[in-house]
This record gives sequence, C-alpha cells and structure tokens, in this order.
Amino acid sequence: MLKIENVTVRFSGLVAVDNLTMEVENNTIHSLIGPNGAGKTTVFNVISGLVKHSGKVYIDGTDITKVPAHKRVNYGLGRSFQNVIIFKYLTVLQNLVLGFHHNLNYNIGDEIFQTSKYDKYERAATLKAIDVADVIGIKNLLGIFAGTLPYGYQKLIDVARALMSEPKILLLDEPAAGLTEKESDILKDKIKRIKENSVTVFLIEHDMRMVMDISDKITVIDFGKKIAEGRPNDVVNNPEVIKAYLGAGIEGVADNG
Repeated sequence: MLKIENVTVRFSGLVAVDNLTMEVENNTIHSLIGPNGAGKTTVFNVISGLVKHSGKVYIDGTDITKVPAHKRVNYGLGRSFQNVIIFKYLTVLQNLVLGFHHNLNYNIGDEIFQTSKYDKYERAATLKAIDVADVIGIKNLLGIFAGTLPYGYQKLIDVARALMSEPKILLLDEPAAGLTEKESDILKDKIKRIKENSVTVFLIEHDMRMVMDISDKITVIDFGKKIAEGRPNDVVNNPEVIKAYLGAGIEGVADNG
C-alpha cells in the first residue's frame, strides 16, 4: 500500500532521514518507532509532501513523489497530526464534514441558492460522517460542540475527520499522546476497527504498550536510518533497538513512558 524508496532528507546539512527504504503492506497496522529526534515525523512529512527530499514515494503502486501535498488525498492518503486541531465552536458533525472537502463540486452560487448540487453534496457528506462516527464510536456526539468534549474525544474527532477523506492508508502521528491509559485503550480499539474496515494504518507512537498490542509490523529508525524491522516479538529484543533506546529496550521505554 505504501512504499518509500531511498528517501533522504537534509536540513541545512543535517541528515534527518538517511536513504530510507520500507514498505507498508495492505490492510495492516504498521508502526514507526524510534527515540526522540530519530526522524519519524519527517518520514510522515515526506509521505504527505511537506518536505523536499530525494527518493520515491508510492501509494498503492502509484508514484506520488511529485504530487502536491494538497492533492495526495486524491491518491488515498489520509493523515492526522500530533497536535489536535479542531473547530471548537462547530459541532462534531460539522468538524467531520470538513474532512469531506476533496469531494466538493459546487460553487458559492449553489450554496446561496441551495441548489440540488449543493443538497446532494451535503447529504453525501452527512451520511459519510454518520458512518465514520459509528466506526470511531462518536455517533452519539455528532450534535455536540467539539470544544466542550474531553481531550480524548477530540483526538477521536481528529482521526474520524481524516477518515472522511476515504483513505486507502491513514497516517497517525502519535495519536495516544496526552491521553490517559483508559483513553489510550479506547483509541487502540478504534484503530483496530479502522483496519477491519479495510483501511491500512501507519502510525508513529511512543506508547509501546499500544504499539506492541496492535502492530502487525514495526519499523525502527534511529538518526534517520532503519535499524530494525519485523513483527513485534522480533523487534522487542533486537540488540540495535535496545542500544538505540539507551539500554532500556522497548519494555523499559514502555514502563518509563
């Protein structure tokens, strides 16, 4: 579903991603982990088209390397960001509908005069939002102003809005950051549900309990280089991974947060 081929990113002489090649298989949950500053978010920004780089990026076999960032949604790429951005004074439903914007095919005149084209779009967006909210478990919150909800639910809104674009692959950048253990468990179940709905998930996460529980495959990078890759049980005791985490190992990092 996703292939990164010989990708290198430099910032003022600093190599943030170093000749990285990896693949995310279709209909899997694939985690990208590594110490702080390892280059994880930079990898996501490469996939999203937000930074200059050498190398190639493919989604579902299509080379999107030169596709502008705002058009990558049309190739099946969805993403949520580490810092939640929601519209607090809009309802949950209105927040979700915003994620359907790539399907927008009416103009200001259609909106002013409430034409059939406008009504058709609004109906499709609303029905899609109801379906997505059902998957994420926030269907009963659609009429509530988003800013009145706890942070954990705001995270779910952010993920749901990314799903509104009907992605083939969903990038989640530290979705559990700032969540309580109970909220993380809820989110973990929702990510599994997303996979069950035939969406491939690629995530960055520091919550190692979540990573070890839901990942089909894990890629570990350090200083922008891939140092390990495989199933969770194969990665957890890899000597290079333990060294990268300053001798604590994956289990130690999980215990220490």
